Amino acid sequence: MNVLLVNTSDRMGGAAIAAIRLMDALNANGIKAKMLVRIKHTDSLTVSALPQTFKLKWNFVWERALVWIHNRFRKKNLWQMDIASMGTDITQLEEFKWADVIHIHWVNQGFLSVSNLEKIVMSGKRIVWTLHDQWPYTGICHYTDGCERFQEHCHHCHLLDERKEKDLSYRLFDKKMKLYRLVNRITFVGCSQWIADLAKKSALLKGCEPDRVNGTIPPCKVVHIPNTIDQNVFCPTDKLKARDAHGLPHDKMLLLFSSMKVTDKRKGIDYLVEACRLLKQQHPELNDRIGIVVVGQKAEEMSGMFPYPLHSLSYISDEHSMALLYSSVDAFVTPSLQDNLPNTIVEAMSCGTPCVGFRVGGIPEMIHHQIDGYLAETQNAQDLSDGIMYVLENRECLSKAAAQYAARTYNPGRVARLYEEVYQ
Repeated sequence: MNVLLVNTSDRMGGAAIAAIRLMDALNANGIKAKMLVRIKHTDSLTVSALPQTFKLKWNFVWERALVWIHNRFRKKNLWQMDIASMGTDITQLEEFKWADVIHIHWVNQGFLSVSNLEKIVMSGKRIVWTLHDQWPYTGICHYTDGCERFQEHCHHCHLLDERKEKDLSYRLFDKKMKLYRLVNRITFVGCSQWIADLAKKSALLKGCEPDRVNGTIPPCKVVHIPNTIDQNVFCPTDKLKARDAHGLPHDKMLLLFSSMKVTDKRKGIDYLVEACRLLKQQHPELNDRIGIVVVGQKAEEMSGMFPYPLHSLSYISDEHSMALLYSSVDAFVTPSLQDNLPNTIVEAMSCGTPCVGFRVGGIPEMIHHQIDGYLAETQNAQDLSDGIMYVLENRECLSKAAAQYAARTYNPGRVARLYEEVYQ
């Protein structure tokens, strides 16, 4: 069986990281897998990229321009939506012809248009689509932020300033509905049970469950399979040696926050800042013992925001270096306001680092409250602060439980077998 994984990138973003890890896991477990991307960053021989033509770059720029125009020339929410109006036909590529299964991941930002997706559907190949966010079953948004219009039909999108019913979200929802009606068989895979359950509620995927009374098989189905990870890289390591590798102090209890772009409001760093202020007020005995590590683009902009010493690091793409960083800290804090199955939590737990996060999205499926980490009430800085304190006081037992859970759940062999069943 030959599987082609399709993703916009092979390195930038959570979907890219999850996809390339899955490709490696499939190949290691006897399933031939390759990857096709719009932009290639790694030197992997099993990853192919589209030729970097002017048209390819123009697709990306023109899509952003259209979003900007439809949003009344405002940059607000520019990156929170995609319209899939421009793209590349990949069905004539040798990689596509080679594959028995086309496994779609995250294909936005000018990689595949709805028309391109239609050609893939009409090729007759088996199709699997992993839901790294909510875009495949909404109109234009990657995360609905609590909006439930996708359950009937997207319109009056809160991300747009168009202020009309048949706005951009309405029109793209219609296009996706027509696309999915063409499909003979497609399986959507939710990285979390949370996103899989929401997908089943979408008007686009209604009827995706078998009719057990009449025995009919639906054109689509939705299942849940978690992401995987290289457990030879992400594993517990000596803390002091790990700190030396990143020049971090030995005498501090370190809290880690990591995001591709730390100023992304969806990642909730403002709540971590407030939680640290509360922690300092309520536990003055720890004032000289705590340090903050922030990793990602624009990390240096956090200077002066925290009441504790800050160690800012730019975005780290090397997995070995990132694994050492997880092992060097005492807790990983992820105050995301919307998220699916964050790779960062998978990575931290695999390194034996307990996590503190809000009860949102798929995070409650990953962190087990006061067993291997702490789940705080959403947007509650005080509870987040209490969670940090709980983890610091109980780190040793939480660390062991986190590593054990991650080893069982995100094991490459297990995840590869689950996907093989889907492919078959």
